[in-house]
Amino acid sequence: MSLLRTSVRPVAQAVKAASTRSVVASNNYATLREIEMRLKSIKNIEKITNTMKIVASTKLSRAQRAMQDSRVYGSTSEEVFKNSEAVSPAEGKKLLIVSSSDKGLCGGIHSQISKAVRARLAAEPDCDLVIVGEKAKIQLARTYADNIVLSFNGIGKETPTFSEALIVADQIKALETKYDKIEIFYNQFKSGISFEPISVQAYTEEELKTAPNFSAYDIEEDLADDLTEFSLANAIYWALAEGYACEQSARRSAMDNASKNAGDMIGRYSILYNRTRQAVITNELVDIITGASSLE
Repeated sequence: MSLLRTSVRPVAQAVKAASTRSVVASNNYATLREIEMRLKSIKNIEKITNTMKIVASTKLSRAQRAMQDSRVYGSTSEEVFKNSEAVSPAEGKKLLIVSSSDKGLCGGIHSQISKAVRARLAAEPDCDLVIVGEKAKIQLARTYADNIVLSFNGIGKETPTFSEALIVADQIKALETKYDKIEIFYNQFKSGISFEPISVQAYTEEELKTAPNFSAYDIEEDLADDLTEFSLANAIYWALAEGYACEQSARRSAMDNASKNAGDMIGRYSILYNRTRQAVITNELVDIITGASSLE
C-alpha cells in the first residue's frame, strides 16, 4: 500500500501542477485578448483624432479668411463711433452677448469665455445675457440661468456669414427690453496656438444721437436706428468669425495632442502585448514538457 501511495504521489503532484499552469495560461489568454482589444480600440481612436485634425486644419484656412473679412467690417464700424466720440452712459440696463458654438473637442475655449462672462456678472449681476452656442449656454446656465433672455444654436456650424449675424441682431432688437449698453464677449484669435477672451462694445441709437461729432457724418437722425442695428450685426459677425477661427485652431491642437497620446499608448500596449504573448507561449511549452516528462 505504501508503495502504491509512493508511486501515485508524483503523478498527482504533476497533475495538480499541470492544472495550476492551465489556469494561469487561461488567465494569460484572457489578459492577452483584453490587451489586443484595447490596442485595437486605441488604434481606432488614433485614426479618428488624426482625421479630425486634418478636417480642422482644412477649415482653419477658410476660417482665417472669413476672420480677416470680419475685421474689416468690425473695425470700420468702430471707427465711425470713435470719430463721433460716442460715450456709453454710466448707468442703465446692460446686455452681454456671448459668442460660442455648439461643438466640443476643442480644449478649454468655451470654458475660458464662460469664465470671463462670470467675472463680469459677479461685478454686475443685473446684466442680461444673449448666448450664441450651446456650450457656453450649458456652462452659464448653471449659475446664471435667470439672466439668459435669448439663446441661439446652430449658428456658425460652418464658416460664419453676415446673414447669420444679422439674424441674431434682429432677434436682439425685437426684445421688449431696451438696453442702454451692449457688450459682446468672444475669443480673439492671436495665433495658431493662442487665443484670448475679450469684449467689444456695440453702441446703441441713443449713444450715437448724443455723440458730439455725429453731425460730421451728415447722417439723418431717422437712419440712426438702422445704422446702430447694422453696426451691431457687424460686431456680432466679427465675434462669430474670430471665435470660429479660435475654435478650429484649438480643435486642431487638441486632436494633435490626442493623436500623440494615442501613439504613446499604442507603443506601450504593443510592448505589453508582446511580453504577455511570450509568457503564454512559455507556459504552453512548460505544460508540454511537464506532460511528456510525467509519461516517461
